[in-house]
Amino acid sequence: MVALIDDAARARLVDRFGPSAEAWCDALPGLVEGLCRRWGLTVHDTRPGNSGRTVLCRNAAGTLRALKLCPDRAVATAEAAALGSWSGLSRVVQVLRTDLDHGAVLLEGLEPGSTLTERGADVPWPEVSDLLAELHGVPAAGPFPTQLERVRWMFALAERRLRGSPAEAHLPLAVLHTGLARAEKLAVDGPIALVHGDLHPGNVLDAGPARGIVAIDPRPCTGDPAFDAVDWAVLPMSAGGTLDDGLDRLPGQDRDRVRAWCVALAPLVAMGPLRRGGPTPFTEAVLELAG
Repeated sequence: MVALIDDAARARLVDRFGPSAEAWCDALPGLVEGLCRRWGLTVHDTRPGNSGRTVLCRNAAGTLRALKLCPDRAVATAEAAALGSWSGLSRVVQVLRTDLDHGAVLLEGLEPGSTLTERGADVPWPEVSDLLAELHGVPAAGPFPTQLERVRWMFALAERRLRGSPAEAHLPLAVLHTGLARAEKLAVDGPIALVHGDLHPGNVLDAGPARGIVAIDPRPCTGDPAFDAVDWAVLPMSAGGTLDDGLDRLPGQDRDRVRAWCVALAPLVAMGPLRRGGPTPFTEAVLELAG
């Protein structure tokens, strides 16, 4: 029998959503059982996540499906709305069913399904450029938060997580506040598109040689599309490269605005690794951008 939630996953959800996530975790097995019975699914495996649980299932024909569940119905609703806007795009995972009253979205399964984080340095850069172009070619219509709201939420969460964490000794609060001010300015003076909002390599899966890479798990907003390029532009820095190396791999992007977003979001990029394991050459290089 597959364990739907473990202590580590529970802790991540409580960290993200607060103590109310405890009751949701307790109710998760019953929720999954009911949805699987209704949609004709059998649980196969689970995948980690910071904003919910992904349960890999098979239907009666043996086809893989991904059942996404989130304690916050608004998050699930926004994700489903964004994926609906991107319906039919080959570079974006497709929605099959929803039960938004229970924060549930059923998605197509992607195989082999490994993330680009797991692939390490083997990044298909032309496909990444194609993905960015597909995402941002869709009109920004729908009940999505603004980019200004998105960045304020991101920095507020980062400040809460920073206090008392191992990262606090290496990331002054003033640096975080400067990053927020820069991000707020960028969020209100740029072009407007429907933005994925969380497009890092861990949210891009390998869907096999015929289809290539596919984006999952949007945290959508309307705003500057250069925002979605940040995690890709800084990626070569993790292997000792430079920001310019990353920008060179992203033709078609507004180089100046991507660079400006990298500077603004540098404290957030550095904070995750700092919380997990302390300073590294990568975090030091990223924080130099924050200047």
